[in-house]
Amino acid sequence: MTTPSERAARGRAARKRVSRSSHGRWIPSSQRPDPLTVLERQCVDRLPDLVPLRYGRMAVSPFAFLRGAAAVMAADLGAQRHTGLTVQLCGDAHLLNFGVYASPERTLLFDVNDFDETLPGPFEWDVKRLAASVAVAALQNGSAKPKAHRAALVAAESYRTTMRHLAGLGELAVWYERIAADDLLPVIRKADRARLERNLAKARRRTSLQALSKLTETDASGVRHIAEDPPLLERVTDLDRVTLGKIFSDYRSSLADERRVLLDRHHYMEAARKVVGVGSVGTRCFVLLLEGRDAGDPLILQIKEAVRSVLEPYLPSTQYDHQGHRVVAGQRLTQAASDIFLGWMTGPEQRHFYWRQLRDMKGSAEVETMSPATLRDYARLCGRALARSHARSGDRIAIAAYLGGSDVFDRAIADFSLAYAGQNADDYAALGAAIAAGMVTAAPGA
Repeated sequence: MTTPSERAARGRAARKRVSRSSHGRWIPSSQRPDPLTVLERQCVDRLPDLVPLRYGRMAVSPFAFLRGAAAVMAADLGAQRHTGLTVQLCGDAHLLNFGVYASPERTLLFDVNDFDETLPGPFEWDVKRLAASVAVAALQNGSAKPKAHRAALVAAESYRTTMRHLAGLGELAVWYERIAADDLLPVIRKADRARLERNLAKARRRTSLQALSKLTETDASGVRHIAEDPPLLERVTDLDRVTLGKIFSDYRSSLADERRVLLDRHHYMEAARKVVGVGSVGTRCFVLLLEGRDAGDPLILQIKEAVRSVLEPYLPSTQYDHQGHRVVAGQRLTQAASDIFLGWMTGPEQRHFYWRQLRDMKGSAEVETMSPATLRDYARLCGRALARSHARSGDRIAIAAYLGGSDVFDRAIADFSLAYAGQNADDYAALGAAIAAGMVTAAPGA
């Protein structure tokens, strides 16, 4: 077993491979693939009727484009030298993939909350994705470049200082570390506390019972059905009992024993195809309505297709052949607490899926309306949450030693973020031009 000093030495040695200041450079590779070609490749196996909606949502703003272009940034990061300091990456750590959700003990936590692209990889890729999203959001909200640079700097600084703090703690202390939503109030400026309290109260109301009232309707005979809203929500009518039984059996086997008992106390009512997110549009996603004790005791589960991570071409292969298992294992490893119904299964046509509750007190920030000061506060929280996530899976002592006590890494990441925001703006403009020329079909971004 290596000692803390040996682990720290490993981290400092990584500076010889990739200096901290070198992270500040963004020079597109001469072999950089065309971003629209990267996006088109992703669409090959997606539902064709939903692909225009994906482009429509990405065309709304530079930040929306960045959200949908995880594969583009993955290719850019994969072309750069990296530290070799591996963690379980979120893989898509932009600002809106952080938020609040309920722990099994019904405590609201703030954490990373999207793991579709999770894979083991170099820690700095997540940091760069986060900081770039901060810079893009700041510029889109009207901040000048110096303020956008400062906001990205705050995210990187928070990541570094949190990681250095966690490097000094024991293994169990790091594992139990979490950010409770109520603990956010003291670190938010007074002018924003009332809005935060309203948002937390709103998140606490986002349960299966609330989703029942929003997503369903009662017919003339008093039977409740999922309310259709094509193409965003459409009932599925071709699920026969044999297929449904196999789906539940496979999913059930991925749960812990006691959670199987809980699932078995619910019975299936109805299913619908649902459109979610920006980058995920076109992948297969469904919601299932289940009923427990009676009609007033609903459970609404989301079944989302798990495809290969956008990072996979640039990283070593993992132990998980099943993409749903990959997503679930990555989430359980890095989140402070995870959904009790998180599981996976293989569906029709051998497609991989993972399951979770559709709404379990989940809430995210409204980044597009944040003032510069509020955005900095939020960027600081996200940097802290990302470091806590990485510290569970990676060598926090080595990473902290690599980062060091100065702001060299922070400034480099902020420089990169501003430069990459410019690249993102160019790519976004290219999408707009392709839509205008009729080369890409985009539906209104509903």
